[in-house]
Amino acid sequence: MFIAAAKDADLVRDFTLTGGDANHILTEDPRTGDDKHVGTKLDAEDVVVGSAEVEYDSLAPTEEEKKTLRKVSGKVNRAGYALCFVEAANYASYYGVTGVFQNFIQRPLPEGGNGAGAPPKGTQQSAGALNMGLQTATALTVLFQFMVFCTPLLGGYLADVKLGRYKGLWVGIIIGFSSHMMLVIASIPSVIAGGHAIIPFIIGMICLSFGSGFIKPSVAPLIADQSTVKKQTIKVLASGERVIEDPGVTVERMLLLYYWAGNFGAFFSIATSYCEKRIGFWLSFMLPGICFLLQPLSLLWVRSRITHYPPSGSSVGDAFKVVRLIIQRGRSGHGTEDKWESIKPTNLRASGEYDQIASKHKAGWISFDDQFVDEVKATLKALRVFVFLPAWYLADGGTDSILTNLAGSMTTNGLPNDVLNNFNPIATVCAIPVYNYVLYPTLRKMGINFGYIKRIFVGFFIGAILNAIAAILQWRVYETSPCGYAATECDVGTGVSSMSAWLVAIPFILQPLGGIFISVSCYEMAYTMTPPRMKGTIIACVFFTSAISRAILLGCTPAFKDPNITWVFVGIGCANLLASVSIYFFFRDLDINKKDTDLQRMELTVEELERTKGKA
Repeated sequence: MFIAAAKDADLVRDFTLTGGDANHILTEDPRTGDDKHVGTKLDAEDVVVGSAEVEYDSLAPTEEEKKTLRKVSGKVNRAGYALCFVEAANYASYYGVTGVFQNFIQRPLPEGGNGAGAPPKGTQQSAGALNMGLQTATALTVLFQFMVFCTPLLGGYLADVKLGRYKGLWVGIIIGFSSHMMLVIASIPSVIAGGHAIIPFIIGMICLSFGSGFIKPSVAPLIADQSTVKKQTIKVLASGERVIEDPGVTVERMLLLYYWAGNFGAFFSIATSYCEKRIGFWLSFMLPGICFLLQPLSLLWVRSRITHYPPSGSSVGDAFKVVRLIIQRGRSGHGTEDKWESIKPTNLRASGEYDQIASKHKAGWISFDDQFVDEVKATLKALRVFVFLPAWYLADGGTDSILTNLAGSMTTNGLPNDVLNNFNPIATVCAIPVYNYVLYPTLRKMGINFGYIKRIFVGFFIGAILNAIAAILQWRVYETSPCGYAATECDVGTGVSSMSAWLVAIPFILQPLGGIFISVSCYEMAYTMTPPRMKGTIIACVFFTSAISRAILLGCTPAFKDPNITWVFVGIGCANLLASVSIYFFFRDLDINKKDTDLQRMELTVEELERTKGKA
């Protein structure tokens, strides 16, 4: 069966073909069933996604083959790589400015500096501008991080129901570039000297969070949408080995690529850190803004080369209908599984309840099918796992400002104290190829099911270890600082501990080693376990858990001062250890009973074709 499509590229799914250029689409009129050619002529390299159903059925692995054959990833087309540049630029912006926010807000203009925030050469001074102290700097930085991970709920919802993912990216890029220009204005020397920098800085910071809120939930699922494998098929490698080309493994690889690209963009914070140290904050804020100017070129190039799924408000609404029916069933004596089965439209018709429920609502109220009910059930299971994520995000990024402050209390010898957080993206860029091409394939070849839950379990355990190390470092700084347990604002002697600031790189390196296990696994769950038109919204829920962690940090900010900082790391480490054990104990069955990923579900249903008639 060929896929119905239409001419508007903003709504039509231009099913792009593995690495090929151009819109080669076959369509079927939903009213007549007649196949039509749209666009240019198909050639031998084109793959029509909708027509692959027969091929998939004829090459589908048996249950025995699923147990014995190795699973491999399908190809990633060029459009998928190009979309990763958008995420790289977005991370360049986020890490580029977040890394320098702490010094910009906390520290005063250095004596003898150039007035733009850079200290004089040859001194141990750090860059600074507003002189508002550690607590205010931490509070504003955490507020920005909170909004960056909270606004995706709005951006993801609008992308799913109104804008579509492609248009959502455009909205985020426009807002993001404007925000960077506002930050540049706030960091002009005359504005800082006049005491007027705080207002444009706050405006730019808030607007930048909204720009990121549209980009984050749109780019991840849009990259995964480009999977060239929709259902498990048998493939014979050049070596003669028979393997299963698996959509789940393909999505895993694409989301690892997405995560890798984002962290590669985070290297930009190295440039912004040295800019603040040598030239001034205005350049630190301008360079990421220039990256935003390059994003439109990438989007224009991929526009006719990517798979577009039109926005549809029905799925979000239908999910609430399903949950409502389950809650109403809560009063009955049926078991949980029986309740889910009982609200499937097929069973509602069989029991005679269908007409009874439909009569209480508008025509067409029951617009979902049996599989959608299963997808909502799986989505709720995934959301239960996501509840533990705030503990991880406290360890990965939540304490960055405290770690930066810790490095500032140690001997730097010209090293910018806020450059050390760049070891997070450095370790990520180095580790992902190892995870992607060595660790995961080796485990699959050995027959080890290293599924979502096992990966998340290991990631949280790493979070406990890195916070234990940070707590030990902070304790040793207190013991060796000239000011003892008042090390943060020390002005006795050199003002710093004799310990090298390079030691702070250890927890920054451990962060991504756990983050790859946790974050990418949760992105996969949000994409593969959810209904087709809700993926942006559910991925936004993953980001929102990071916002919750930032809210917790905001509430705990008064404790982020000497001599209590050691206990901050101890508390977060214990929370990660508890989460690690709890997730494995309560959710390990998700790995055991994991269903095969089937991305054919992404195609438009007959009802959606009717709803989008005239639009797509």
